[in-house]
Amino acid sequence: MTKIYLDMNIYNRPFDDQVQVRIRLETIAIFSVLQRIKEGEFSLLWSFMIDYENSLNPYNDVRQEIEMASALANETVVPDDFIIAKAREFETIGIRPRDAIHLACALKGEAEYFLTCDKKLIKKSSELGINFKIMNPLKFIEDWEVS
Repeated sequence: MTKIYLDMNIYNRPFDDQVQVRIRLETIAIFSVLQRIKEGEFSLLWSFMIDYENSLNPYNDVRQEIEMASALANETVVPDDFIIAKAREFETIGIRPRDAIHLACALKGEAEYFLTCDKKLIKKSSELGINFKIMNPLKFIEDWEVS
C-alpha cells in the first residue's frame, strides 16, 4: 500500500480562506487523498511533529479536527537520533527547521510521497537526495488518476 506523509499545511489548508481557486482546488485534492486513506487505498504516516505543530494552533476547533485525522494513521513516527541528524542535514541546504523535521520523519517512516502546499519546499526537493516524491496534493491526485 502506498504510504503518504502529509505536511502540516495540508491539514490546515481546508481551514484557509477558500477565495483563491488554487486553494480551493488543493482543498478538494486533500479531501480526495483523505477519502482514499479512509478507504484503505493509501496508508497515512503521522508524526510527533504534526502533533507538536497542531498543539500550537490557536483555534480549538481546527486543532481538534486535525487531531481527529490522526485516527486515520497506520503508523506514527517518534523522535530519535536519526530524525535529529537528518533534519540538521536538511537544514544545511536551506530547509526550514520544522520542514526539515517533517522530511526526516517521512524518511524514517519510509513514506513514498510527501504532500505539501509549500512551493519553496517542493522546489528544493531535488537537492535533498531522498527516495520519496515531494509534491503538491493537486499534482499527486492528477498523477495518481492518470496511472
